[in-house]
Parts: sequence; structure tokens; C-alpha cells
Amino acid sequence: MTESYMKKLSSTLLDAITDKDPLVQEQVCSALCSLGEVRPVEMLRTCEEYLRQHDKLAHPYRAAVLRAMERVLSSRASELDKDTASTIILLASSEMTRMKDLVGDWQQAVSGVLVALGRQFISKVMEELLHRLQPGALPHCAVLHTLASLSVANAFGVVPFLPSILSSLLPVLGMAKQDTVRMAFCSALQRFSEGALEYLANLDRAPDPTVRKDAFTTDIFSAYDVLFHHWLQSREAKLRLAVVEALGPMSHLLPSERLEEQLPKLLPGILALYKKHSETFYVSKSLGQILEAAVSVGSRTLDTQLDALLAALHSQICVPVESSSPLAMSNQKEALRCFTVLACNSPDRLLAFLLPRLDTNNERTRVGTLQVVRHVINSAAAQMEDKKPFILSSMRLPLLDTNSKVKRAVVQVISAMAHHGYLEQPGGEAMIEYIVQQCALPPEQEPEKPGPSSKDSKADSVRAISVRTLYLVSTTVDRMNHVLWPYLLQFLIPVRFTGALTPLCRSLMHLAQKRQEAGADTFLIQYDTHASLPSPYAVTARLLVVSSSPYLGDGRGVVALRLLSVLHPNIHPLLGQHWETTVPLLLGYLDEHMEETLPQEEWEERLLMFLRDTLAIVSDNVWICQLSLELCRQLPCYDGAPQEKNFLYKCIGTTLGAASSKEVVRKHLQELLETARYQEEAEREGLACCFGICAISHLEDTLAQLEDFVRSEVFRKSIGILNIFKDRSENEVEKVKSALILCYGHVAARAPCELVLAKVESDILRNVFQHFNTKVLGVKIETKDPALKLCLVQSVCMISHAICSSTQAGSFHFSRKAELVAQMMEFIRAEPLDSLRTPIRKKAMLTCTYLVSVEPALDKQAWADVIRGCLHSVMALLPEPKGEDGGCQESLYLDTLHALEDLLTSLLQQNMTPQGLQMMIEHLSPWIKSPRGHERARALGVSAHLLRYFLEHLRVSALVPFHNLGLLVGLFSPRCADLWPATRQEAMDCVHSLLYLQLGYEGFSQDYRDDVVERLLSLKDGLVHPDPAILFHTCHSVGQIIARRLPPDQLISLLLTMFEGLGDHDQNCSRAATVMINCLLQERGGALQEKVPEIVSVLRSKLQEVQGEHILPAAQHSIYLLATQHCAAVVSSLLGSPLPLDSHTCMLWRALAAEPHLATQVLGLLLEMMNRDVPFKESRAFLLGRTPDRVATLLPLSASCALFEVMSTPAVGPAVLELYPQLFVALLLRVSCTVGVQLPRNLQALERRGASPALATRNLEPCSSAVDTLRAVLLRSGSEDVAQRMDQEGGWELLRTSAGHEEGATRLARAMAEHAGPRLPLVLKALACTQSSVYEVQRVTTTAFLAELLNSNVANDLMLLDSLLESLAARQKDTCASVRRLVLRGLANLASGSPDKEKTEFRTASIRLFGHLNKVCHGDCEDIFLDQVMGGMAPLLLHLQDPQTTVASACRFALLMCGPNLACEELSAAFQKHLQEGRALHFGEFLNTTCKHLASPQMQHFPDLLGRLLSTCLFYCKSSWEGVRAAAPLLTGFLVLHAEPRQQPQVDLDQLISAFQILLKDPAPEVRTRAAEALGRLVKLA
Repeated sequence: MTESYMKKLSSTLLDAITDKDPLVQEQVCSALCSLGEVRPVEMLRTCEEYLRQHDKLAHPYRAAVLRAMERVLSSRASELDKDTASTIILLASSEMTRMKDLVGDWQQAVSGVLVALGRQFISKVMEELLHRLQPGALPHCAVLHTLASLSVANAFGVVPFLPSILSSLLPVLGMAKQDTVRMAFCSALQRFSEGALEYLANLDRAPDPTVRKDAFTTDIFSAYDVLFHHWLQSREAKLRLAVVEALGPMSHLLPSERLEEQLPKLLPGILALYKKHSETFYVSKSLGQILEAAVSVGSRTLDTQLDALLAALHSQICVPVESSSPLAMSNQKEALRCFTVLACNSPDRLLAFLLPRLDTNNERTRVGTLQVVRHVINSAAAQMEDKKPFILSSMRLPLLDTNSKVKRAVVQVISAMAHHGYLEQPGGEAMIEYIVQQCALPPEQEPEKPGPSSKDSKADSVRAISVRTLYLVSTTVDRMNHVLWPYLLQFLIPVRFTGALTPLCRSLMHLAQKRQEAGADTFLIQYDTHASLPSPYAVTARLLVVSSSPYLGDGRGVVALRLLSVLHPNIHPLLGQHWETTVPLLLGYLDEHMEETLPQEEWEERLLMFLRDTLAIVSDNVWICQLSLELCRQLPCYDGAPQEKNFLYKCIGTTLGAASSKEVVRKHLQELLETARYQEEAEREGLACCFGICAISHLEDTLAQLEDFVRSEVFRKSIGILNIFKDRSENEVEKVKSALILCYGHVAARAPCELVLAKVESDILRNVFQHFNTKVLGVKIETKDPALKLCLVQSVCMISHAICSSTQAGSFHFSRKAELVAQMMEFIRAEPLDSLRTPIRKKAMLTCTYLVSVEPALDKQAWADVIRGCLHSVMALLPEPKGEDGGCQESLYLDTLHALEDLLTSLLQQNMTPQGLQMMIEHLSPWIKSPRGHERARALGVSAHLLRYFLEHLRVSALVPFHNLGLLVGLFSPRCADLWPATRQEAMDCVHSLLYLQLGYEGFSQDYRDDVVERLLSLKDGLVHPDPAILFHTCHSVGQIIARRLPPDQLISLLLTMFEGLGDHDQNCSRAATVMINCLLQERGGALQEKVPEIVSVLRSKLQEVQGEHILPAAQHSIYLLATQHCAAVVSSLLGSPLPLDSHTCMLWRALAAEPHLATQVLGLLLEMMNRDVPFKESRAFLLGRTPDRVATLLPLSASCALFEVMSTPAVGPAVLELYPQLFVALLLRVSCTVGVQLPRNLQALERRGASPALATRNLEPCSSAVDTLRAVLLRSGSEDVAQRMDQEGGWELLRTSAGHEEGATRLARAMAEHAGPRLPLVLKALACTQSSVYEVQRVTTTAFLAELLNSNVANDLMLLDSLLESLAARQKDTCASVRRLVLRGLANLASGSPDKEKTEFRTASIRLFGHLNKVCHGDCEDIFLDQVMGGMAPLLLHLQDPQTTVASACRFALLMCGPNLACEELSAAFQKHLQEGRALHFGEFLNTTCKHLASPQMQHFPDLLGRLLSTCLFYCKSSWEGVRAAAPLLTGFLVLHAEPRQQPQVDLDQLISAFQILLKDPAPEVRTRAAEALGRLVKLA
């Protein structure tokens, strides 16, 4: 049974092999292979039988079957029995020779089958192939290819048959006339030779170890004769290459004497091919094999051919090679292999050929020659041993070449030399120096890359290769240790080798460690025998200074410090223990940082501390003086490295500070002053640092030396006006003065404070200002040099800091304080506002900061001027454009801002009260509200800083109110939505600090943390979000927190401040103010009843003042929130608005309709207001006998207008429905009693002048206003048909006029009866209360309306007839004749009504309903419904591929809803992962995952699940939709793939195979592909 299913599966797939679609055909082959992997014998037998029975099957399809067989045989041939193997061999042999012509893919597939079988059944395969070699006849090309492939795949099996093969083939070689046949012979001979050589090289593993080379030589020579003398002369290039490729391995099998005999012709013949072919790899490869064969037999002929060989091979090496051409690179390797053969055979002649070519100036020749030299140094070391001096001397000219390619080649040659002892010879040191020179190449001098495909990349640059070479030679070539140590030390000091410091230090460190391991004697350097080496002082100075920039030069700081530590025995014997402890700490500090994060000043200070400790340990004045001398000598080495030179000055100052000899100190200081490069800012700074550090120990000497220098001839001759142009320019003199001023500043800053106070005014400041202000002919002239000004400010700043830092500062009276402050403010005001180029502002403000607490005190007005001036100088600065120096500018700006913060903080410290804080914020307020974003950001940052400081230093001795909290919170909180994200963060910090200040004033301790206030910090992330919705939601949350912590007495001041914020220049802040206002009203509005009129008034005025589309909706929400808590007060306040209503007031009224309950309240109040007063008042005319005028009263008119505005909002609909009868009746009566009523005179004047643009354009005429409002009621209540009918019939116009009013009421009743009948009962009930109105016109209107209702069937339908007749009868005796007339009309109007229509609704789609049912099917029905779910599982999965996207989407939804009920968490999770709406679905992956979980143990409670699912799939195989048909076999395949053996009885294989047979003929390729894939998976159950 199993075998029949296997055969049936295979046959079904084989029948589909002829599919025209290549993807389907490939899937069929893959499925066949799947069968073969499980049951190889059955699958292969079926394929064999199929090919035999389908003799006329086209060769592409035969090839497909054979490829599938080959893939199976490659891994499963060992499982075949001999009979099956024989059958397949016979089939393949037959297939191979079916056609005489060569059909590539078919016969290649056949050959593959035979080769795969040949690995296991070589005898049977060879027997069949030899049978195909008929004597005297050319063999089929496919047979030759198969024999060739077999000889490589199974050399041990084929070589014993080789004599028989050759004896059959050689006689017919001459018969081969076609190039394809000849090429097949060449390929076979090549593979036969390679196989024979492999066999002979591994005789110990061979099945027949008696086989010798002699067994093949005669036959191979016969073949060689034909190939070389006849076929190599062909014009066909491919044939020539095939011949030459075969000749290489064949040459090893030629008889020795024959090879010697043929070489004079063979070698020139091969070399000639270099000119005929562009791709020369095969020529070089064959040539190398021939040369190896010739050398192996001791050929003498090579000598005569050597020159030609060398020239030809050299030209191959000199050809430029692209890395994208693998054959070209392989050709070079083969050519170099040829050179190795020749070097071993004729080393002298090889060098005689190569070395002169190193002197040429041609790049290609020199590079190629260097490549060969390097290769032979490595590959022929023994032969080159006595040639070392010649090779070294020949490198003289290449060392001078500046070409980067030549340099790379030279470095590679030197690397090879180092490994083979060349550098130990005389002249080797020049090679080492060359490597160091290349290591020192700066990156900017590296040559440009020739192209993206070139090897001249950064990793292969000359410098990179040289660095790697130096390190490898130092660490891996032991013989180089004595050559490199201590020789490499001499490269540490010279400036030209600076770029090589990192690799030098690394190599020296490794060499030194090796020496230490060997013993102390070999490590200590004998300076008397190495005069060229630098002194220990020079090494110490150099390594310490370069460590100050630790990341330059590939991180030279680390290796420099490590080398310094290793060299400590050679530096000073006392330093070992200390350096072993401190250097690792320095290295650890570097490990903690990166180049971007390393604090440079702190790092330099650590190095200086290291130096100070070193000097203290040595404690030898002679040694210290020598080190200081060497440090001074190295100053010129750093002219191009300002940072390192600055540090060197600090080292000099530190070293001089440790020196005990005052003469040495004075001498070095004088030399520094005389030789300094004053034009360079960094050098001036470094010199000043040096003097400052030195002054720590030698204050008197330092000050004295500065004054001596000023009095010296060197300085004085540059100052006088008569000599100003002689030796130095005026600019140079200013630079000298700048340096001196800086020196005084650093001296004051570094020297002991107690000593400085005594000299600050008498010596230091006197000299500083003397250099700053020059007197010419007795007149003081202030300099215009900005550098000098900056130096003065810096120096004064340091001096001020020294004063205030002294322990005696409290008793020190600084008489020049006011002068200094005024001078600093003058500098600050003079700074331009368009840019920040110098730190003058920063330093000047820091100076003022230090002077705040120094006596004598300045008055408040003076400090207020200081605050205003400093704020304007910093806040008004224009933002810098992003540029190359953006980082430096940003740093300077931040420092300046911090200086401003420090100044304001020090001033605030003088008055730590709410008033003092308020004063500071008042100064900042204009900048906080600035229309320029950068100014706001700065002001908020400063404010946040001040508030934090105030909070941190808050000391409350008694509970006092924080009376200005509301004002401050109202100022800062809207800025949480500023357009600038940084400003938002700072604003949040301000609010956070203010709320904690309030808690502090309430008595809470400073460390108290309030959960509500702390929520502000968690909200900060929301402030940076670009989504406005998230941003304003965060602002709402901020408002909630403020509302919860704000004292009641601060609420109205906060609201009024925020109302002012509605007009903010920043729209975002204005929006935030509206959000927070509404939040406060929502949270705390209940306490504001007395303030409602004021709030409403402010709202209205702000709406008129402020423009912005967001203001009005926010104001509407504000009024809505107030109304929800104080409805009557809000309605009363709004009714006080003047008529006509402006557009903003109208919108406020409309806001009250936003929520049905509130709208109902508002409508009720307005109805009450409208009916509270008489609708009009009569005024007597001036002239007697004239009819009195009726003038509308204001309150009902305002209420009517307000009602219309409320009705204009669609949201009012539910409230209108609730009050429909009252509204309809009240407005109908309002219409009736305002017909002919006039506006008050003041409003008439406004109407005549025309309303302003800000006012609503609605007609104020009382009756028209009431009609419009009544019409709005009908529209909002769903009675649009009534309103439309009135429009069509002109009913509204009739209602407005005295003459047509009665008819208008009649038409309104008719429309109501026709279109709003169900609402009439309640309307009639409300009308019944108004029939006795004192106003005659209202009784007329009511009667006309009731009379017309009797003209409709509605009276009968709604059972209204009795009530209508009763109402009319009551009016029969009315005093008004019109009323009585209308009663009679009504009694005559008994007519018919009209029916209503019903609306129906649609049911939801069945699939979605199925999904929704999952929510409700629990309890007793759960099991039944779960069974239905499993029954619907397959359809839902398959219809995910439904062509209708809505159906597929519904299936996704249903499956998601089913997931939780399936009792399989993994399956439910898979549904959640893959089926979310909007997510792309990878259908195959999803099905695979789903089927895996359906087969899991968790689903065992559905024992027949597999059978049910497969049955459903079979049904859907007949679907009319292509996607569903393709999905059915795919689902089947995955179900079978994951099925358990116990489930096999549920599977009907016959049905599945039959269904898939049909699908294999489906018109859709996708369906056929899926069917073939599924058939391959059915093998699991076959």
C-alpha cells in the first residue's frame, strides 16, 4: 500500500513536469526531491520508469527529471541496491547518447546522474561508459565530459581504468575535426592527468599502490603530440585555452626525455599565447605547471629560455589588476608562482633581471618588480640568503619614490625583509627609518582614492600598511628585537615623526617589556654607547606633553603613558613604585571617556598632578632643573600644536614651581618672556598659565620678573611713540601687553589668596591698567584692540575671584570696586548684539558676580542698571547660524548664559524674599514674552535657574503667604507649549519650582516630595513630542496639577494673568493658555460664582482684542465649563451683552449648546427670560390722535437673539427635542406679539448706520428675529420638512407682516400636520395654556393654528379632534372678531391627514457577526459554539486570500475574535501578531505557524480536527477564486507537515492526490505551484 502511494505521488508530479511555467516546473522538481529524500529508491525507480515510458518527452523536461534524480543521488546514493543502480545507469547512458548533437542542459543533467552514481558504484558506471567507447569511432562528447568529471570526483576509482580509456581514445584523436569535440577531448585529458597525479601523490591511500607514472606516459605523450602540434594552432581561442589548460597537468606525466626534448618548442608556444589572449590566467597556470615539471626532471633547456620567460612573466605582473576581476588576480598569483620556480632554479639570473628594473622611473615596472622581489624573498628564502646585500642596495632609489603605490610595495618588501633577516644587515636601519616615515604621514597627505573599486582605500593606505608592518615586525619577529631596541627611541623627539608616535610607542613598549623579561641588565640603556638616543628628560617631556591630547594620532595618549611607565628605570630609579600605581589610574580615566566626552581641563590637571608628584618623589633640584631646561627646549616643537604647547607651558610652570633655585626660575621666566610668540593667542594663554602656576611657590619672584621685563630694553623700545614703527608694529606691542595683563590675572588666581590681597591694588591692578591705558604726551589713550580688551576682562575677572575667595575678603575694603563694575558694564554695552565672538560678556559678568559681596556695597539702582544691561546684552543676542565652528560658539554662548545666571543668583541672594524674586522676574518678564523664540528660551532658562536656587535656599521662619504665586504661575505655565522645545522644558521646571515654593511657604520641609507636583517631571517627555495633540494634552495635565495645588486666593489672579496670555505672540503659548484656563475652570470653577461676570467680560474683551483661530473655540469651551457650574450666572452675564450681538458673543452663546443637559438648562432659562418681561411697551406719540408706537423691551429681545444663536448649533438637537412644545409655543407667541413692534431708538440708530464688521449681520427687527428663531427650532428638532414647506410657500414672510400673519400661522399649522404630526399633541397641550392671553394678537395666532389642524387627518389619527373642538369652542365668545371668525373656519375644516413612514436598518455581514458571537457564547453554549469555530477555521483561513478586501478584512477580525476561545495561547498570540488590521500579512508564514499550533498537544481535545480541516480544504480546491484555490493546497501541505503519526487515519490520501492532480492542470500558475508543493509534503503520510 505504501509503495503504491509513493509511486502515485511521484507519477502525479512527473505528469506535471511539462508545465510551461518555469516556477511551477521548479516547484515540481523540488517536490520530487522531497519525495526522494524520504524514499529515494521508489522515487528514482518511478522517474526511471517514467522516462523510459515517455520516450518522446522533450529534452528540457527530461533534463528537469534528471536534475531531480541527481539531487537525490547526491545525498542518497548509498541507500540504493545494485539492481536499482544498474537500471538507472543504463537509463542515464541511454539518455546521454540519444542525440548525436550536444544538448547542454540535458546531457549535463545525465552526466550529473552518472557522476553521483559513480561515487558509489564506480565499476558499474565505468563498465557502461567504456562500453560507449567503440574502437575506431569518435565517442559522444557527453561521454567524454562524464569521464572527465568522474576522474575528478572519484580519482581512486577511475585511474585504474585510465589505460583502457586512453587506449580507446588516442586512436581517434585525429578524427576529431569539430572544435567542440576537440575541447571535450582536451577537458577529458586535463581531468585524466589531474586524477592520475592525485592518485600518484596519494599511493598510500590508493586501492592499487602498484600503479606508476610509466603506465600513462606513452599515451599521454601521444595525446600531447596531437594537442600541441595540431590543435594549439587553431584559430578558435576557446580551443587554444582548452589545449593549454590540458598541457599543464599533462606535462607532469610526459617521459622525462620527451619533456626535455619538447621544452624548446613548448615554452615559446605557451608564451606566444600571452599576446593572443586577454584573459591569461590559464596560460600562466599551465606555464607554472610546465616549469615545475621541467625543474622536477632537472631540465637544462630552461637556461636558454630563461630571459624570454622572465620578460613575459614580468610583463604579466606589471599589468594593473582590479580587485573586481578575480581571473586577473589569479593570473598574477600564477605568474608569481612561476617566479618562485625560477628563483629556486636560477636565483642569480633572476636577480640580475629584476634588480636593475628597480631603478626605472616607470610606476608599473617598479611596483611589479617590487612585488616579485617580495615574493621571492618569502618563497625562495634559502636561495636568496647570500643575495641580501645586493637586494638591500638595490632599494636605494625605490625608497625615494613618492608614488603611493610604490610606497606600499616598498613597505611590503621591507616587511618580508624583516622576517628573513635582511634588516640586520648594513643598510637595514634605512629601511626601518623608511617605515617610521610612512607611519608619520598625516591623513591629509594620503593620496586620493583613484576610484571606488581601487584597493587604495583607507585600510590599505601607505600609512595604515606601514603601521601594521611596524607593529608586526616588533611583536612577531624575534630576530628584530635587538635591531629595533633602543634604536626606535631616536624617532620619538623629532617633529617630523610626530605622526608616528602611536605605532612607535606601541612597538617600543612591546620591545621594552621583552627586555624587562630578559633581565634588568639588558633593559637599561647605555647612553654612552648610543649617543644618538634622546635623554631621559627629553623622553619624559615628549611623552608627557603628547599625552595631553590623548586621542590624537589614533590614541597616542594611552600608549605614550604606558611607554613612559615601562621606561621608568631609564628615567629615574625612584619612580617605579609610584608610576606603577598612578599611570593605571590615568589610563582608567581615559577608558571612562571618549574624545567627545573627555573634560580637557580636568585631564590636563591630572597630568600636572602626576608631574608634581613625580617631581616631589625625585626631589633632586639638578634633575628638576634639567627637566625644565628640556621642556623649554621642546617649545619650538609644538609651534603647530597650540593645545599641546599650552600644556607644555603649564608643565614648565609646574617644574619651575618645584625648583628650589630662584636664579634658575628667574632665568627661565625671562627667557620665556623674551622668546614667546605673542601673536598667537594660545601661546599668550600658555605663557600666562606658566607664570600663574609658578607663582604658587614663587609669587615675589614672578611679580618681580614681570616688572623687570617691562623695564627691560627689550620691552621699552617697543612702547615709545617715537619707536613705534622701528622694531615691532603697534599690533605686536598690544599682543605683548595682552600677555602681560593675562600673566597678572593668572598670578592672582593661582597664588595664595592671602598673599594676593596685599598686592592686588598696589601691584597687580596698577600694572594691569597701566598696560591697558597708554599715555601719549600725557594723554590717556584707551586701546581699541579687542584681544587686549579681552585679556583685561579675563585678568580682572581672575583678580576679582581671587579677592572674593580669600578668607579675609569680609574685612577687605576694595576701593576700586565701583570703578571696576562701571568698566565691566562699559565693555558689556559695547559688545555687538548681532554676534557672540569673544567671552568679554561672560568674563565681565563673572567679575561683577564676584564683586557683589565685596565691600563697599553698591546701591539698588546701580545694581538694577547692571541687571538691565546684562540681560539686554545676552537676551538680545541674535542666534548664531550653524557653521563649522558651531560647537565652539555654542560652548561660548552657554558659558555666557551661565555667567549671567550666576550674576542674577548672587543678586537674588541679597534679597531672598518673594519681593526679591518678583523683582528679578519683572526684569525677565519682557524677555519671557518676547516674540523672538531664542529670547524666550534664554529668559525661561535663566528664570528656571533662579527659581531652583530660590527653592534650594528657601528658609521660612514663619508661615507667610506667597502672594504673587498666581501671577508667576500664569506667566510661566503657558510657555510649556512654546514653539521652542527647550523653552517648554524650562517652563515646566519653573512651574515645578513655584509649586514647591508654595508648599514651602505653607510649612512643608525642604525635602518633602509632593506626589501631585512630582507628576510634572513625568510629563516633561510629552513636551518634546512634535504631535500637537500630545503637547496640549500634556499642558492640560499641567493645568490639572496647578489646579490641585493652587491656593484659592490665587485662582483669579492666575486666571486673569492667563487671559492676558491669550494675546501671546507665540500661538502655541496662546493655545496652552486656553487649555490651562479651561482646565482650571473645570477643576476649580465651582469657587468662582462671584467672579463669573468679570470672567465673562474679560473673555468677551479678549475675543475682540486677540486674533487667532484657536481663541474662539477655547473661549467657547471656557464659557461652557463655567455654565456647567454656574449656568444662571453665565446666562445672565451674556444677556447683558449689548445688541446687536457681536460675532464673538454669538459664538459664546452657541457654546452653551455643546452638551444636551446644559443646553436644556440654557434654553429653559432663556425661555424664562423671554417671558419675564412684557414683549413691548407703548409710547404716546408727540402729536395727539396718532396711534401709540410699540417698542420692544430689551430683555425678551436679547433672549430671543440668544435663543437663535443657541439654535444655530447642531448639538442642541436633543435639548430642543426635550423642550420642543415649550419652545415652539413660546416662539410662535413671540412672533405674534412682535408683529409691527419697533426697536428701541438707540438700536434703530445702529441699524441705520450699519453694523460693524465685528457684529453679527442678523436682522435685529423683533418679529424677524422671533421668526428666524422659530425656524431654527424646527430645523434642530428634525422638522426640516416643515421649515422647507414654509420656505416654499412663503409662510415665514407672511408671519412677519400684520396683513399676512394670520395666513402665515395657518400655513405653519398645515405644514406641521403634514410633516410633524406626532409632535402636535404636546404642542396643543402647551398652546392650551396660552389661549387666554392678554394680547389679542396671540389669541388670533393660536386660533388660526388650531383651526387649520382640523383641515387635516392628523386630528383623527392622533385622537386630537375632541381637544381641538373644545379649544375652539372656548374661543367662540372672544372679544376679538378675528378670533371668532377663525373659530368658525376651524369648525368647517374637518379634512384628512397624512401617514407617517418608517425607516428600516441593515444587518451586519455574516462573518463579522460570527466574530462578534465569540464575545457572548459562554456557559452552556460554549462547547457547541467552539465546535462551530473549529468548523469555520479552514474557511476563515482560506478566505484571507479572498479577492474582496472587505471579506478578507472580516476574516481577520473573526479569527482575532476566535483566538481567545481556542484554549491555545500560542495560536491566539499568532493571530494577534499576524492579523492586526492594517498590517501586511505574509500568508505562507502565517499558515505555517497556525498549522504548527493546531497540531500542538493543546488542541488534542479536538481528536478529528485534522480530518475536518483537510475535508474543508478539498472542498475549497474547487473555489472559483484563484487566491482561495491556491490557498487550499498550501494549507493542506502545512497541515500534513505538522501532523502527528497518530493522525494518519484521518487522512484520505487518494482524495488529496486526486484533488491535487486536478489543481496541477489549473489555468493559474500560482495554483499549480501550490499543488506541487503540497504533493511533496504528502510523502510524510505515504
